Parts: sequence; structure tokens; C-alpha cells
Amino acid sequence: MNKLTPFLISSLLAFGSVACNDTAKTTVTAPEPGQAPVAPNGQVTQEAREDAQSEIRRRQLNADIRAREERNLATGDTQDRAVGDLASEVRSKLEANIPGGQLTVNAAQDGTVTVVGTVNDQDQLAKIEPLAKEIRGVTDVIVNATVATPKS
Repeated sequence: MNKLTPFLISSLLAFGSVACNDTAKTTVTAPEPGQAPVAPNGQVTQEAREDAQSEIRRRQLNADIRAREERNLATGDTQDRAVGDLASEVRSKLEANIPGGQLTVNAAQDGTVTVVGTVNDQDQLAKIEPLAKEIRGVTDVIVNATVATPKS
């Protein structure tokens, strides 16, 4: 039993570190970091838009952001954020406000957030930085997203 316990604990830690990454995506088809963005097809764009614009989904995303904010306030930590929390909160914000975007969000320890992927038009591209900066703890936003109108 004494040899089994450290093995089980180390196995769980190894699995946890592999399973967790700091990438958050607004859609399943959003590009992986380093992958070239591809214009989405019309059906995927329409489905994403309908989901993101539904009142239930917006409330769900905003409740997620509020819950994280409350947790951080309860622990007394108003500025320092876990990298995964930053990425996830920015992803939620972008998903709720940029329908049809296929974005991947990566966060760094210093509060820098990098957003890659595609959006449908220039207006959506311009929204990325201001929306991301609304999340407490985000200090800088690097936007590597491109405009790619959906294929019909």
C-alpha cells in the first residue's frame, strides 16, 4: 500500500497536467494555437450565431463570469488571476458578444491575452480588444484574428 499511494497520486497529477491547458475556444472548430485560421461554412456560422444570441446562453456566460468574479472577491484576490480563469472569462465574453466568431484565447501569467481565429467582419474584429479588457486582470490583448466571411 505504501508504494501504491505515491504511484496513484503521481498518476493523477500527470493526468491533470496533461488534461489541463490554458486554451479556451469560442467554438469547437476554432483553430488550435499555431494553426492557420480557416473561414467557417455558412451552417456552422448560423448555428453559432443562434446559440450565442440566445438569451439563455448569454445569461449562462454572464453568470459564469460573475461567479468567477465573486470567487476572486471572496478570496480577497481582485487582480491576480489564474491563467485558465483569464482565458475562460475572455472566451465567455467574446462568445457572448461576437456571434459566429471562431476564436481561441490563450492567457499568460502577466495578464496578456492572445486571441487567434476568425470573425465575420471588421466590426467584430475591432470589438475583440475592448471586450477582453473588460475582464479584470487582463493587462494587454494581442489580436491575431482575421476577418474571414463564411463560405455559403
